[in-house]
Amino acid sequence: MSERTYRRQFDEYCDFPSLNAELIATATATHAAIAVMDCTFIAKSGKHTNGLDQFYNGSHSRVERGLELSLFGVVDVVTQTGYALTAMQSAAKAEFPELSRIDQAIDDLERHRHHLPPQVRYLAVDGFYAKAEFVDAAVALKLEVVSKLRRDANLRYLYTGEQKPRGARRKYAGKVDLSAPEGFEPVDEVQPGVMLYSGLVWHITLKRQVRLAYLQDNRKAAKTSYVVLFSSDVQQSALEVYQFYKLRFQIEFVFRDAKQYTGLSDAQARSAKKLDYHFNASLLALNLAKYEILEAQGNAQPIVFSMASCKRRALNEHLLEAFIAKLDLSPSLIKSHPNYPNLCSYGILAA
Repeated sequence: MSERTYRRQFDEYCDFPSLNAELIATATATHAAIAVMDCTFIAKSGKHTNGLDQFYNGSHSRVERGLELSLFGVVDVVTQTGYALTAMQSAAKAEFPELSRIDQAIDDLERHRHHLPPQVRYLAVDGFYAKAEFVDAAVALKLEVVSKLRRDANLRYLYTGEQKPRGARRKYAGKVDLSAPEGFEPVDEVQPGVMLYSGLVWHITLKRQVRLAYLQDNRKAAKTSYVVLFSSDVQQSALEVYQFYKLRFQIEFVFRDAKQYTGLSDAQARSAKKLDYHFNASLLALNLAKYEILEAQGNAQPIVFSMASCKRRALNEHLLEAFIAKLDLSPSLIKSHPNYPNLCSYGILAA
């Protein structure tokens, strides 16, 4: 098709969230799943593109001029596969100075919460979203937040001793020193030299009780490091908090595959409508490729997925179709040959 055809199509409306929701519901129908949310930087030149502003580029660890894309998705816990539900462009600060990134994230969450599969109860996000307004909004939407805390988070032990007969009840039993915590229960060694502890504490900033998953890294004898994860669901186990936060990184693979193979960062459009269509069409192509592999491999845990192999297989099939048409060969004879599948898989990555 010509460039004009694509340009006109990208100006049409498509309900990508509902389309992706149907695909995700089918792919995760019998599996546990969690919601994920994160942002990525999209490099963009020019001066008149919608939403163009200064945003943080994690690849270069600095603020750069470009676009920012917020992705709301779902991760299948069993197959450990991430799917994009919808992508939304972050607003430029010059156009909406009163709107913070957290406000935009809450708005996106409220608009698309109903698209999530019914079994989704947890939302895994990075430490940027560990703020009271975001956690409160997610819990109000019946989503428990799993995230990461700062190393200097302001926490208090809960007092469980005997109360005085008169006066105000005692709530706390001292400040938590995360560099040398006491009172946390050991759970398991999740990796050689990495110990997982569980604790129930009060978070001063979030103004709520949280379940901690405290990871202590003892692999270096000279220095002990730690990571503090939390869940707003105090009944959740620390091991599940750790597992769900690890699954959050599947959204990073979605960004990587979409940028490298389905053209996420290759849009030359400038209007908000066309950019939105391009971003979501790129992510839909990735979802369809994953679903095709899921059907081919069945309920493998996890599925073996490579977007490079999917693209190579599609190019091989297209090339073989061109040979059949140009050389006037019999399609039935060629495709029924036992070596035809091997030619289609030529050059793909070994599982």
